[in-house]
Amino acid sequence: MERQGRFNIVMVLYLVFLMLPIYWLLNMSLKTNTEILNTFTLWPADLTLDNYRTILGDPAWYMGYVNSIIYVTMNTVLSVAVALPAAYAFSRYNFMGDKHLFFWLLTNRMAPPAVFALPFFQLYSSVGLFDTHIAVALAHTLFNVPLAVWILEGFMRGVPKEIDETAYIDGYSFPRFFVKIFTPLIASGIGVAAFFCFMFSWVELLLSRTLTTVDAKPIAAIMTRTQGAAGIDWGVLAAAGVLTILPGALVIWFVRNYIAKGFALGRV
Repeated sequence: MERQGRFNIVMVLYLVFLMLPIYWLLNMSLKTNTEILNTFTLWPADLTLDNYRTILGDPAWYMGYVNSIIYVTMNTVLSVAVALPAAYAFSRYNFMGDKHLFFWLLTNRMAPPAVFALPFFQLYSSVGLFDTHIAVALAHTLFNVPLAVWILEGFMRGVPKEIDETAYIDGYSFPRFFVKIFTPLIASGIGVAAFFCFMFSWVELLLSRTLTTVDAKPIAAIMTRTQGAAGIDWGVLAAAGVLTILPGALVIWFVRNYIAKGFALGRV
């Protein structure tokens, strides 16, 4: 019992350590700049919602959230749709260079986004895709498709090949088998892959800022507006940070069981 008690204390301290930055961000978002810069308090002495009103009352701010959600959703759908057939091929067939091709896909994920910023900028400027949601979504697929293929391939290997053969004997075409039988069996893998695609695209700043200016500008780029001649507006920046965390927290809540299964299969 004594050992269990020490373990519980350590876990509580660890959770407090993890949650402290989030709490402090929320604490700052409810303070005025004067209080943030001049005093140290664990809770706002003069609680205010003006920072949130500034964001929600300014079209540039809330359109930044809308733009981010649009291209993140597009990217997640595209990445998973492209990764599903590719992962199926890697999990079911052996062909010349399959391991080398699989490794090459993962090397794309390892490359830093800064390497591709200038080529994407020149390409999209020449074809008229600059400052559009699809531009950012397509750029992020370069990093998310390899990750989604890697995750889904592990889940698909856990599905016996006999299921494929039985479906073909029963007269199922491949598209019908894949949609009606195979996809439900790997629903947890699709959830995990979609989660990681969403999170990377949501927090990525360099490409989304380089490839947009006005019409598709994301919230991460708009947050830089808090710095002006009078200094940084810490309260508004903290409020924007809180609102930026919420979509990711909601996604984690809905796919938490799928993520646990991904850990169990060794793909997360």
